[in-house]
Amino acid sequence: MMSICRKDPGIPTDSFYEIRAGCTDIPTTKCRIKAGKTLSVKRWRAAFTTEGYLDIGKCLNRIYHGGIHPSIRGEVWEFLVGCYDPKSTFDEREKIRQRRRHQYAELKESCSRMFPVVGSGKFITARVITANGDPIPDPVVPLETNLENLPIPQSQQMDSREHDKEIVQWKLALHQIGLDVVRTDRSLMFYEKQENLAELWDVLAAYAWYDKDVGYGQGMSDICSPMIMLLEHEADAFWCFERLMHRLRGNFRCTGNSVGVEAQLDILANVNQVVNPKLHQHLEHLGGGGYLFAFRMLMVLFRREFSFGDSLYLWEMMWALEYDPKLFSLYDGVETHNKYDAHKPTRKSRRQYGKYERANRRNRVGPRSESRPESGTPLPISVFVVASVLKDRSEKLLREARGLDDVVKVDLLTLFGKV
Repeated sequence: MMSICRKDPGIPTDSFYEIRAGCTDIPTTKCRIKAGKTLSVKRWRAAFTTEGYLDIGKCLNRIYHGGIHPSIRGEVWEFLVGCYDPKSTFDEREKIRQRRRHQYAELKESCSRMFPVVGSGKFITARVITANGDPIPDPVVPLETNLENLPIPQSQQMDSREHDKEIVQWKLALHQIGLDVVRTDRSLMFYEKQENLAELWDVLAAYAWYDKDVGYGQGMSDICSPMIMLLEHEADAFWCFERLMHRLRGNFRCTGNSVGVEAQLDILANVNQVVNPKLHQHLEHLGGGGYLFAFRMLMVLFRREFSFGDSLYLWEMMWALEYDPKLFSLYDGVETHNKYDAHKPTRKSRRQYGKYERANRRNRVGPRSESRPESGTPLPISVFVVASVLKDRSEKLLREARGLDDVVKVDLLTLFGKV
């Protein structure tokens, strides 16, 4: 009997992340993990030499076309966001890992001395300080489901007015971090556990003190949450988040009455005006000429528009396109003199860069800034992805959009065909 060859349908990305019973208002997963298309464990392991050097060029194309298998997602992400130099050995990376864990422990201890709830396994959603630095007594740690509210022990409360402006600003952010933590990815069973919520709160609280120029901004919890889930050690999750924030921190920087991501909205408006002037004019007529409907998409990289698994799939596809093997040296200020620095790069060395980054290198006017990596980084691919989706949906928007709500509902599924 002749056998019929059926195309492998793959495994839905969300099937790797347990969803709470009764959650029906979450986006449906569209993407699938497929053998022969997704970066597999076997192919990932084969990209390393016996010493630990990584030929990441062997992986980028596979990631771009099919994402990463969830079982290795965390360790691959550490390379994609710049935690480790692909031309480092296993031993060198282990030394870096241990050094960073020690640095994070010291950072967390500093935060704990200022506010002992950090690292206690608890978190707060109530204000603990006024803008003037006066303590607010008896903040509580609200716990959900069957658990009771637990007060912060008196020994952990503030006794006197705080005068240091940086500490005041940091403590003012702690309750907002808590409010966001209890709202982040609440459809996932992972966050049914109090210790996981507390870990997310600790990492965000520590980052707010680590990067005082930006501090904490709403939306960071959406960016950080996957790191907590994918990386077993809290310090590793922190540094993976910190490296990603090198790219995104400009989005959260507030100057006067504006937020950094608004600059990307301006670029999006300019791109769409050139590519599709008729649609741009229509959006202006609807009151959407500022493209604020894309604010959240760009701020948190589409986390709210897609299911949890699909959003991670999209992230790694974009990172593979944007990948620069010198990310590690750019972020750590380390001078590297490897083959990537050759005056005339070879075909093999060019393969170590993502497709989008290769194009940027050909068109780049000036070098990146080492002191502020985000200032010298080309525009993120996400801006052009949104512009491309608007172009694909322009006829539908011109025909049917009668208000901004219709624009917000634009089908973003084409994102996966554009990156």
